[in-house]
Amino acid sequence: MRHFCNGIAGLVGLCVLVYGISGRADEPTVPLKAGIIGLDAHGLPWTKIINDPKATGELADMTIVAAYPGGSPDIPQSMELLKKSTEPVRELGVEIVPSIDALIKKVDVVLILSIDGRKHLEQARPVFEAGKRVFIDKPIAGSLTDAIKIFRLAKQHNVPCFSSSSLRFAKRTIDIRKDQHLGDLIGCDQYSPCSLEPHHPDFFWYGVHGVEPLFTIMGTGCQAVTRVHTEGTDMAVGVWSDGRIGTFRGIRQGRRGYGSTVFGSKGIVPGGGFDGYEPLIVEIVKFLKTGKPPVSAEETLEIFAFMEAADESKRRGGCPVTLESVMKKANQAAAMDK
Repeated sequence: MRHFCNGIAGLVGLCVLVYGISGRADEPTVPLKAGIIGLDAHGLPWTKIINDPKATGELADMTIVAAYPGGSPDIPQSMELLKKSTEPVRELGVEIVPSIDALIKKVDVVLILSIDGRKHLEQARPVFEAGKRVFIDKPIAGSLTDAIKIFRLAKQHNVPCFSSSSLRFAKRTIDIRKDQHLGDLIGCDQYSPCSLEPHHPDFFWYGVHGVEPLFTIMGTGCQAVTRVHTEGTDMAVGVWSDGRIGTFRGIRQGRRGYGSTVFGSKGIVPGGGFDGYEPLIVEIVKFLKTGKPPVSAEETLEIFAFMEAADESKRRGGCPVTLESVMKKANQAAAMDK
């Protein structure tokens, strides 16, 4: 996709050697029968969109037919959403099944939508073993090490997968470089809400919704991150290999929203925003039909390395932390746990 910083690229290459995976020979047929793992986040609203009888275009090429509810008892939000979602999903014509194994037998493709990133590695494992293409909702994992393991498993089983925030596919984010008033892109200040959850690295839980569009606009190649943290706000400053600077402001106090200020050689223009779930779901359906991920494993890992480096910077009192260093540590951890 985009050029990738040499130091990080080498380390990512050790992780996954990705991503020339085009899928297995037995291509799924349209309309796709899809299954959801995890009804404690986007399961209900996405099923309403996908199973809408009036759906057209790509959305008409897939139907949710089964779901495994899942849930994480140690995350109150997970249990609250699960309670509110399971029966309404059933009422949309979706069979609620007791296990992931039962779900896999009924579907062509899988969407892992569990709110808890810690569960994604083990939830994805049987899906890869069954050869089913899979979309994994953000965060792809509860740690950078687990994210590496997920892409390794995808490579091992020759099964395409990808992960993304819906914020990546907002029109103003995707099209910002075409703005005639911008010129050459010099930098970007991105912001989003950034609530924290004690079982996840700080930005993994919700800040990813701001970091992902930052990388969509800036491209890959970030080398180091410096973070400033207060109770109500986080600021992570990334320096790219070509000298450009991209920042993420995570908001916990005051008015919250999504967007960016994008700096160019000709002008400064607004970017970002949230256009709803449908743009991402359209890309998911395209991917599940073709096996061609719209976001590479390399880019996803760099995004999560950025967020892990931000956490490490916080632990070090705001010192700069290189993405290469956190990738090296995560690679070593992944290699020790086969």
